[in-house]
Amino acid sequence: MDTGPQRGHWPPSTMEHVDRIAGCLIGTAIGDSVGLPAEGLSRQRVARRYAGGWKQRLVLGRGMCSDDTEHALFVAQALLRSRTEPDAFRRSLAWKFRWWLLALPAGCGLATGRAILRLWLGWPSRRSGVRSAGNGAAMRSAVIGVTLHDDDNARTSLVTESTRITHRDPRALTGALAVAEVAAWLCHHHEQLNITDLWKRLRSLAARDDREWSDLLDHLADAWREHHEVMELAAALGANDGVSGYVYQTVPIAIYAALHHREHPRAALESVWRLGGDTDTVGAITGALLGVQHGPDAFPHEWLGKLCDWPRSPQLLRRVAHRLGCERSLWRPVHYAWPFVVPRNIVFFGVVLAHGFMRLGRR
Repeated sequence: MDTGPQRGHWPPSTMEHVDRIAGCLIGTAIGDSVGLPAEGLSRQRVARRYAGGWKQRLVLGRGMCSDDTEHALFVAQALLRSRTEPDAFRRSLAWKFRWWLLALPAGCGLATGRAILRLWLGWPSRRSGVRSAGNGAAMRSAVIGVTLHDDDNARTSLVTESTRITHRDPRALTGALAVAEVAAWLCHHHEQLNITDLWKRLRSLAARDDREWSDLLDHLADAWREHHEVMELAAALGANDGVSGYVYQTVPIAIYAALHHREHPRAALESVWRLGGDTDTVGAITGALLGVQHGPDAFPHEWLGKLCDWPRSPQLLRRVAHRLGCERSLWRPVHYAWPFVVPRNIVFFGVVLAHGFMRLGRR
């Protein structure tokens, strides 16, 4: 089995890049898996159920990952296969989405599901996306940002290709570009944050007539200047009873949490999970950005140690990160036991269903 290059065989700068990529993928999985059991709960119900603290609790004190982590892995594998050539990247990712839907995933966003059905019905991947401003593209774009942190053109091109397979609303693209841009920016500003530079970069991502995006960034800048807590920003953005699936709500909250609590990954993730709503996705994006800053070992051991998923496991995510840290000429996908995905998904569906019934009994 290929376990990737060993730490001692890497130059320091390359090993740091590997750690950032691994942190991005592991952080996505942590934010997704711990937040998943709270998905769809109101802020009040979250406060009651999680008064004793956040931990893996989907099944028997263990956690599993949802589509947020799976899609980030697909993007990473498509990067490895295509070596960043845009058309090859788009085709590879589109086929991964096709087969993912056939493997009976327990959860799938409406826009993503419709887009994948269009792919199976013959729509070309350039035109398969549907008009939606959901989170699907944003939740998988951080790994592009950290991998291509030093290549602005390739980063923008591949985030655009990834987005348009499933989402063609300009807001979905702006949100995905923002996550990738912050991930790339953190690779160069992890010691001292030039936050004014970041706001300028984020403003340049949307069309000039996108007043909503400009207003969102004003809220972010004001919150940063006034040292507001994440919950205060969420209230200003209308997330009073949970983060919605709207990308212009989820992405600013995740970015702010990852920056505001940048030295404390646990506090950052707990601050977004406590908001309720789409807890797994906002947690996944926040976790990805924290992982870029601190690497894979920054998260509490009990969260990662009790993440029990297979074959798309934390070990696989680390192997993929190691491969992405190689010279681009050596890139190739990491093989894993994909035939076991369908039985895993059947088990996962049963777990999610049982968990849902348990939640109904605890209103």
